[in-house]
Amino acid sequence: MTEHYFTARPRTASRPEETAETLRGRAYVFLTDAGVFSKGRVDKGTRLLIERLPLPAYGDVLDLGCGYGPIGLVIAAESPDARVLMIDVNQRAVELARANLARNGVRNAEAVAGDGFDAAGARRFSLIVSNPPIRAGKRVVYAWVEEAHRRLLPGGRLVMVARTSQGAKSLARKMEEVFGAVRELGKGGGYRVLEAVRREAHEGEA
Repeated sequence: MTEHYFTARPRTASRPEETAETLRGRAYVFLTDAGVFSKGRVDKGTRLLIERLPLPAYGDVLDLGCGYGPIGLVIAAESPDARVLMIDVNQRAVELARANLARNGVRNAEAVAGDGFDAAGARRFSLIVSNPPIRAGKRVVYAWVEEAHRRLLPGGRLVMVARTSQGAKSLARKMEEVFGAVRELGKGGGYRVLEAVRREAHEGEA
């Protein structure tokens, strides 16, 4: 059976490697490994999301499907007053994300293993970011969009990136359906970064 990067416990032999990246003008060092998404380099979609993301000054941030951690780590490093939770179903990826937080001296973030939003408990967020596992299928990704709307505070933002040829336009339509509107923060290299904002709570809504 084919093993995917969204496998909970990869059986692929571990072959850790170190890679240096410059993101938003700042140098980082990442430990990567076999059995995780985009081993050996920060992929084009993740890089585009990082570069185009309006960073939060403070608040609770969720990096959903964090992989070895570049998105959440950069947010935490650049926004020291924010609190970043990083979640991935792949336990090897989570271990790498924890190691990368330590390697880069980032203390306002944590990485935990979990399926989707399960590991977030009852927490709500001002920003949710994701390079979602498109290969897991629309059912999974669209469920994330719906749950993100419930987990965002009023005025909170969902930012996702997807390859144009692998459903970015249909993802945009789903985000618009759930949130009422969507905008494109950037595109390049065959990817699009999409943002949707949760409207202010209606009367009687928590």
